[in-house]
Amino acid sequence: MATLQTLLPRRRVFLLWLLLPSLWEAGAGQIRYSVPEELDKGSIVGNIAKDLGWEPLALAERGVRIVSRGRTQLFSLNPRSGSLVTADRIDREELCAQSARCLVNFNLLLEDKLTIYSVEVEITDINDNAPRFGVDELELKISETTTPGFRIPLKSAHDADIGENSLQKYELNSNDHFSLDVRNGADGNKYSELVLEHALDREEAAVHHLLLVAVDGGDPVRSGTCRIRVKVLDGNDNAPIFTQPEYRVSVPENMPVGTRILTVSATDADEGYNAQVAYFLEKNPGETSEVFELQSPSGDIIIIKSLDYEDTKIHEIDIEAQDGPGLLTRTKMVVMVLDVNDNAPEFYMTSATSSVPEDSPPGTVIALFNVHDRDFGKNAFVTCSLPEKLPFKLERSVDNYYRLVTTTGLDREQFSFYNITITAEDGGNPSLSTDAHVLLQVADINDNPPAFPHAFYSAFIPENNPRGASIFSVLAHDPDSDNNAHVTYSLAEDTFQGGPLSSYVSINSDTGVLYALRSFDYEQFQDLQLQVIALDSGKPPLSSSVSLSLFLVDQNDNAPEILYPTLPTDGSTGVDLAPHSAEPGYLVTKVVAVDRDSGQNAWLSYRLLKASEPGLFSVGLHTGEVRTARTLVDKDALKQSLIVAVQDHGQPPLSATVTLTIAVADSIPNVLADLGSIRTPTDPDDSDLTLHLVVAVAAVSCVFLAFIIVLLVLRLRRWYTLHLLQASGGGLAGVPTSHFVGIDGVHAFLQSYSHEVSLTADSRKSHIIFPQPNYADTLISQEGCEQKDFLPAPQSLLNDKGEDIAQQAPPNTDWRFSQAQRPGTSGSQNGDETGTWPNNQFDTEMLQAMILASASEAADGSSTLGGGAGTMGLSARYGPQFTLQHVPDYRQNVYIPGSNATLTNAAGKRDGKAPAGGNGNKKKSGKKEKK
Repeated sequence: MATLQTLLPRRRVFLLWLLLPSLWEAGAGQIRYSVPEELDKGSIVGNIAKDLGWEPLALAERGVRIVSRGRTQLFSLNPRSGSLVTADRIDREELCAQSARCLVNFNLLLEDKLTIYSVEVEITDINDNAPRFGVDELELKISETTTPGFRIPLKSAHDADIGENSLQKYELNSNDHFSLDVRNGADGNKYSELVLEHALDREEAAVHHLLLVAVDGGDPVRSGTCRIRVKVLDGNDNAPIFTQPEYRVSVPENMPVGTRILTVSATDADEGYNAQVAYFLEKNPGETSEVFELQSPSGDIIIIKSLDYEDTKIHEIDIEAQDGPGLLTRTKMVVMVLDVNDNAPEFYMTSATSSVPEDSPPGTVIALFNVHDRDFGKNAFVTCSLPEKLPFKLERSVDNYYRLVTTTGLDREQFSFYNITITAEDGGNPSLSTDAHVLLQVADINDNPPAFPHAFYSAFIPENNPRGASIFSVLAHDPDSDNNAHVTYSLAEDTFQGGPLSSYVSINSDTGVLYALRSFDYEQFQDLQLQVIALDSGKPPLSSSVSLSLFLVDQNDNAPEILYPTLPTDGSTGVDLAPHSAEPGYLVTKVVAVDRDSGQNAWLSYRLLKASEPGLFSVGLHTGEVRTARTLVDKDALKQSLIVAVQDHGQPPLSATVTLTIAVADSIPNVLADLGSIRTPTDPDDSDLTLHLVVAVAAVSCVFLAFIIVLLVLRLRRWYTLHLLQASGGGLAGVPTSHFVGIDGVHAFLQSYSHEVSLTADSRKSHIIFPQPNYADTLISQEGCEQKDFLPAPQSLLNDKGEDIAQQAPPNTDWRFSQAQRPGTSGSQNGDETGTWPNNQFDTEMLQAMILASASEAADGSSTLGGGAGTMGLSARYGPQFTLQHVPDYRQNVYIPGSNATLTNAAGKRDGKAPAGGNGNKKKSGKKEKK
């Protein structure tokens, strides 16, 4: 129980009875107090902390505050004592008017748990208002003919207090003719009437002065007075009479101003002037007289001010009817104001949050608010609703309080904010509604790892790329925001070819761009597998990875390599044999070459670049087989030199050359015999001839040397001019390659004019041999076996010698080799040159590996003329059972432009039959094979 702590200084004597403990009641969240009106500001109403079972300091810690619905705050909380105190002086009459009980309701909010307590404070009345009459002086007119017992209603007094403090009685001063009669009306009010006790005599007293006193029941007693002046008249002894003792009417509150709601009527039994009735409204201190107007002649009552059910539900009006001489009567009119739905619900937002994490569990409180409708009955019944398909719901609490809570988990990546519309609708017809908007931001958490748009990536990179070049880029997207969406890239730790992967490729951690840290070589590796990791900056960070395959694209950066013939290592000269009886198409030898590149860059073609006797031998374009082009005759030289060029099909093409020496003899002893049969002449004239020849050779050499010097000077001048153009920024992209001559070209030119001087075993004179011009040495030179150079225009070299290259015949689709015949020597076949290159890069690489392995095995054997079986010696190569078992099938390295045929064996090949599309040389070769 809380005890009233303060007293009213001005009323210490007569308010001692108020020093009773204020009553409060806490049950089901309801607390009740009682406090008298007119207390000073800060007076204690009750101890909230004690009544709720808390310590006083807990009020501030738990965030307790008073919540009211828009009205003036009458009470406040003392945080030190935990008491409820008055915020200002309270006037019960201003607050509740004539209501029997004056209750003030408000709520206590505990912000820490969002708990609501309802508090009800009853304001008790004190006698602070005296009774008051509507007029200070009243004039009455009464006929002298009026008989004793005649009653005249008097003006009523009004006391703003209630109960015992309200009007209790009327008193009239003592006189000889009048008495006072007080009656209780049906509404509980007291009405006084002046009663004539003795007949009046105007001649004795024309005017009587009376004093009417209204007394209340308070302590101390308060009273109000009204002076009555009674004028005695002649003749009019009947007062007007109303048709109804009380008028009642019901009016909707939305009735427009100026509407007539009722007409009162009174009649007077007198005649003439004494029967003329006028109507008046009794003026009361309240506002009722300002709402209605009574038209005196007609008795019509008109609305002059808008009605409001929420302010006043019932209007009671006293109406007087007075005749001409002054007799009057009184009646009451009760106006019942009917409620209409003219007030929309009102929102009072108590607490609301503007942001909530997206991982908040279901049931998280977003807002607490109150809804109130000032209407009455069903018009004040309010229902709240939310739009559909929102992850929120409303939970109703006490006193029309609602909580907005989540129903499911939130996802910022789907909806980053919610503009929640809460609709409050009353039960009127038509219903009124009000919308309240709650803007809720969904705070991001790191719940999404970075995502790559593809499951894996692949990129193709040309080999020989520059170091530091950008080779690829990846991009990952994180649907989170801010730092949670900031993605950094890295490569998974791994090893490749014995070294860390980070020494090959690096990645920009911010942009995801990959850079090559070294120049890649297709011949070393063909692909590189990486794992790219994308990591965000959240806490904790999330990551994802994707596979990246880097495939190298082969470039033509390797020239063909000659596997056969190889340069002898013992200083001897390799010689191939061609018998005198060889028919056209006879297989003399075969040039075998490989290219370390792949695909089209490894497709090789063979050309006869230079021959000591043009037209005697031919080289297969795709096989590299050296065959006789015609029948050998006696005038043909015993030693024939051939320069064969091998060129790939890359861009630009690369080439290599090899010099072959062919001896025309049936066997090795014949070779030696033919070479020894050339004797030095014994004629003395030969000595003179030799001298002349030496002089001629010396002259030619001097002329040739002068030509070479001039040529070098011109080339050096052009080289100097070229460097000046490059220094000034000019390019030479448009200058043809044929305009430049390299040192290797000069060396080859010198070689074509070389001569051999030797001494015979049986002569003292020198023996000089002059080869024909533009012919190579008879023996294999080291430079010819090892020289490699670009051949951008090999056709032009052949044209200088007057050689015409025939157009290649179309491939024959029936010309094929079986798998069983592929390892055999090309000499056992008819020398057909049609076929196809390997179908893909893998087959080409397999072919290269087989050729290199076979070439290595062949290189380990003897390269002399008398090699045994299974070697690359001359006797084995040109014997009856000659097979290149150590050399893989070179036809796999054949490419026929415009054909997709595969190399397989045909039955006609084995029998020596020429294919349908073969040429004449092939037929001759077939006949030789049969022999």
